[in-house]
Amino acid sequence: MTGPEKRTQHQAGLAALISLGFVALLWVVEISDQLTPGATLDDNGIRPRTDEGLVGVWLAPLLHGGWGHLISNSGLALLLFFLVLVGSVSRGLLATAIIWAVAGLGTWLVAGSGTSHIGASGLVFGWLTYLVVRGFFARSAGQIVVGLVLFLMYGSILWGVLPGQPGISWQGHLFGAIGGLVAARLLAPRPAATR
Repeated sequence: MTGPEKRTQHQAGLAALISLGFVALLWVVEISDQLTPGATLDDNGIRPRTDEGLVGVWLAPLLHGGWGHLISNSGLALLLFFLVLVGSVSRGLLATAIIWAVAGLGTWLVAGSGTSHIGASGLVFGWLTYLVVRGFFARSAGQIVVGLVLFLMYGSILWGVLPGQPGISWQGHLFGAIGGLVAARLLAPRPAATR
């Protein structure tokens, strides 16, 4: 095996380990929440325009409103986070940080007063959007193809950025998607300067 092949294999292994670890953390948090009598971690969600709600900006993606909510996010989170990381773990982690911050702060700023927002779906929407558009910013045919395939397979979930179903944080979805767009733009490789 050549040096580049070893690096690629190592990168894929590390991406798999991090994405599996993240989803495992989601499950550990939910198990802990379910086993804590009388208190719920879900109270630490994003509560718009409140001081305590700012804590939720950082905690909300780790919290879920029960097993169904967690299960609905786990599969796509595992796949999309892996795909975000596999090309470059450092770039994928930076993209995730951007998505996490934009999704949380955007939701905190514009969601309705008296509401609480939890779940990893803001990240899922951000990762999907990042993967769909990054190839266009990077001018990479391979990434464009991956983005188009993902869009064809999962693009219908992007309708979740529109207001609709009660109890679903369309604001988290919308700002997650915006975060993915911002991350793809900010992290696109710069073209080499010509002389």
